[in-house]
Amino acid sequence: MSDSKLLEVTDLHAYIGSPRGVVKAVDGVTFSLDHGEALGIVGESGSGKSVMARAVMGLMPARSALTGSVLFRGRELLSLRKKELAEIWGTQIAMVFQDPGRSLNPVVRIERQLSETMRRHLGVSKSEAHTRSLKLLQEVGVPDPERRLRAYPHELSGGMRQRVMIAVALACEPELLIADEPTTALDVTIQRQVLDLLRRIQLERRMSVMLISHDLHVVAGQTERVAVMYAGRLAEVGRSHTVFTTPQHQYTSALLGATPTIEHARHAPLNVIRGSLPSPTDPPAGCRFAARCPAATEECASNQPPMIAVGASAPEHAVACFHPVNTKEGELIGR
Repeated sequence: MSDSKLLEVTDLHAYIGSPRGVVKAVDGVTFSLDHGEALGIVGESGSGKSVMARAVMGLMPARSALTGSVLFRGRELLSLRKKELAEIWGTQIAMVFQDPGRSLNPVVRIERQLSETMRRHLGVSKSEAHTRSLKLLQEVGVPDPERRLRAYPHELSGGMRQRVMIAVALACEPELLIADEPTTALDVTIQRQVLDLLRRIQLERRMSVMLISHDLHVVAGQTERVAVMYAGRLAEVGRSHTVFTTPQHQYTSALLGATPTIEHARHAPLNVIRGSLPSPTDPPAGCRFAARCPAATEECASNQPPMIAVGASAPEHAVACFHPVNTKEGELIGR
């Protein structure tokens, strides 16, 4: 493992049993995350982003199976027992979920939810945990932190609850923070505040962040790299600026085209990606996006496109597409 790689995921499969059959939620995903790097994982709802994050954490439901490799600091997480994983949760890898109202205990005051994490994992005294809790709430921008520590979650606004959730996740100073749709339940103004907060803390602490969202605007400007996920597989990976300005995969291009911008005419219809995701229990043999792709050919329907580097000028940019959008014939390496 390279010294710069904090996390290396290789050929990860996450299958979940259901009444309709085996759901292939994650089907052969490979990516890495450097120390101090922010990586965005984007894609439509149902593309497997959240399941992939939970697979990395080892938080999979019953009747599920994981194969492949998840190396964290060179240690294979998939082979660890739950007790061993529990020693990593919070202290080395932490997660911020979509709905803070469901993640925070409604009958426990904020201070206890913060301090218990530190006392259990760090072994600090009650007074030191109180001091650390105050500093954490100040760090995440919670006003009047002394009063907020005595509050119950329902006494806080949605934005304040999400800031508290971030504070809980940061309490034991993890090396990796996984933020799964952290702003979906918030209004646009609060979304931006929370995203800027996460970015500031990530840079100040030199912490790695995996930011998961169905909204491309959320990860734009907040991450160094982005991975586009579709129907359990990665479609495109690269530097965020490169992927957003010159997308290669037909799906990435369609996502960007369906994302409204400030220049969009007020009464003009929004672009949409026609069709829907394929069945997760019976995915197609070829490209998962072929049925919705205007450039699809017989090759796309029958063969899975491999992940291939895009040109020598962008060695970190890779795409799994037989008919890239912005690449001239012959520019793909390995075709």
